[in-house]
Amino acid sequence: MGFPLFVLDHVLVAILLAAQLMKTLVMAQDSLLGNPAEKDALYGLKATFNDPFLNNNWTGFPCNETEPSRWFGVQCTSGRVTGIVLEGMELTGKIDVKAFFNLTELSILSFKNNSLKGNVMDFSENHHLKYIDLSGNEFDGAIPRSLLNLNFLEALLLQDNKLTGPVPEFSQPSLKMINVSGNDLHGRIRVTQTVRLLGPHSFSGNPRLYGPPLNSCSSSLKAAIPAAPTDDPENDEAQNQTGSSKKDNTSTILIIFNVVLLFAIIFLAFLYYKTVKKLNNIMKQQIPIIDRDVAESTVDKVEMRNHHSPVVMAVEEKRELIFFTDEPKFQMNELLKASAEALGQGIMGNSYKAMLNGGGSVVVKRLRDLRPMTREDFAKQLHRIADLRHPNLLPLLAYYISRDERLLLYRYAEKGNLFFRLHGNRSGNRIPFTWNSRLSVAKGVARGLTYLHLNAKPNSTMAPHGNLKSSNVLLDENDTVLISDYGLSSLIAQPIAAQRMVVYKSPEYGYSRKVSKQSDVWSYGSLLIELLTGRLSVCSAPTGVTGSDLCSWVHRAVREEWTAEIFDREISVQRNALPGMLRLLQIAMRCTDRFPENRPDMREVVREVEKIEVVPLMSEDEEDASGDRSITDDSLYSTSTTSGIIGDDR
Repeated sequence: MGFPLFVLDHVLVAILLAAQLMKTLVMAQDSLLGNPAEKDALYGLKATFNDPFLNNNWTGFPCNETEPSRWFGVQCTSGRVTGIVLEGMELTGKIDVKAFFNLTELSILSFKNNSLKGNVMDFSENHHLKYIDLSGNEFDGAIPRSLLNLNFLEALLLQDNKLTGPVPEFSQPSLKMINVSGNDLHGRIRVTQTVRLLGPHSFSGNPRLYGPPLNSCSSSLKAAIPAAPTDDPENDEAQNQTGSSKKDNTSTILIIFNVVLLFAIIFLAFLYYKTVKKLNNIMKQQIPIIDRDVAESTVDKVEMRNHHSPVVMAVEEKRELIFFTDEPKFQMNELLKASAEALGQGIMGNSYKAMLNGGGSVVVKRLRDLRPMTREDFAKQLHRIADLRHPNLLPLLAYYISRDERLLLYRYAEKGNLFFRLHGNRSGNRIPFTWNSRLSVAKGVARGLTYLHLNAKPNSTMAPHGNLKSSNVLLDENDTVLISDYGLSSLIAQPIAAQRMVVYKSPEYGYSRKVSKQSDVWSYGSLLIELLTGRLSVCSAPTGVTGSDLCSWVHRAVREEWTAEIFDREISVQRNALPGMLRLLQIAMRCTDRFPENRPDMREVVREVEKIEVVPLMSEDEEDASGDRSITDDSLYSTSTTSGIIGDDR
């Protein structure tokens, strides 16, 4: 007996509906977990690298809609792969030229300092790329012309490879940084508006490359390339005669040029000698200088007494110190009579401790390398800085301004700065810098920096502090933490700021040439790592001293689980402080994330740092015997959706 026909029809419809429902569910799951084609592309890269660490870490789906990628070096946004950063990992292999065809949302790509080979990839499907760094590898062949179609590209770094062929005619207005040095490129550089803004260093190290912006002597390489030989003997003879004539003319011109050049050098040397002699006479006679802004106001060269050498300042008779309170504390003549002690050189000039005769000390900062501004603009900027009042900010007391001098006066912090507290006097008679003291510093700096961020100008493109480092964190007689040098980015000339201020060492400045509040957050995270490790950071190292890239070092140590040496010995022996150290390290690692958008803001940071409690002091026999405990992925990478910084205290 068979089934009725209408029953079979209903069964068939039910099966079709179930199949459609299953297909919809699979598509929904794929959408939630990311793009399968992108996963396949990354698995292809993993197979190419065959790196043990990536083989273990790159499993499952790289992206989903709700969480950051758990794959090392992979950045995701809304379930799509937007960044791949695998630098200095000794990766090898030959990447397929079409490896990135399915990664259509990719905006950042960096394989810097590996050993990858083959042709540079085809980027014709990666229209969102902004930053490409393939430097320090073994890529060969020509620079792909697909790069010319990337209209959002801002930085292209291909230096130190084995590339050959000509330099394409890069003309994208967005492209601000190109470096193809240290390859084997050849031919004339095609000068476009984009290339015209670059310096010779972008193309150096390519012996067969010539033309602007390389030095003019490089263009002689074209002439040095031998002409193709001919089979006509008469032609050869004519060419030889012509060549001899040209050589004679060239020799004559070179002789004349050398003689003229010699006379020019002698003349310039004579002028230099006369100028130096005249300046020395002026300095000896101390000729008074008339200030154009103050009628009949003379300038005296006045010395502050220094233990080592006099501090000469050009001071106008009719100008006084301008204090930010109603009553001045002392007069300019009292300051000039004070004994001076050099404290060091900062980004904007030298600082001195002035010990006043009436008791008390102040810090005098002599400013240099300022951006052009009127007296009124300078005073207005200083009043904005002085209006910033917080217990963890070193207050600006007064200033002095004349044609030749710009001075800032601050309160003197009796116990010096954090740099010397951390790194100075590491001998046996050193007073230990305990965990509780370091935690107090971390909290004080977080409070002061949060205040600066909350009171910054809306939509400002500058970092509220800009130069946060251990030498700019001071300790007064009560061990109160005081942040100094805040707000000075509004005074300093931009080229000098880019060379000397800490925020310009952040990763985002390397690929976007921009800094922001999140660059300050990165600086704070770097400071925390310096506090925890006791090691000298590249951000705090004084001139002539080499520091370490602690951020990269700590991230690598945690990733590879060789964390025995992360914490400074002075605090690692405090067993009961380990949970707090781990928690502060978690915060530091989030603050130093390569991508600014992944970092927490300072309001979140200060809330989490304040949760870490001080611990009771331990006796020497309670020192932690398990100092080599490794920090696992679970303890450092657990994230909380509520705090946005670290996991809870389970």
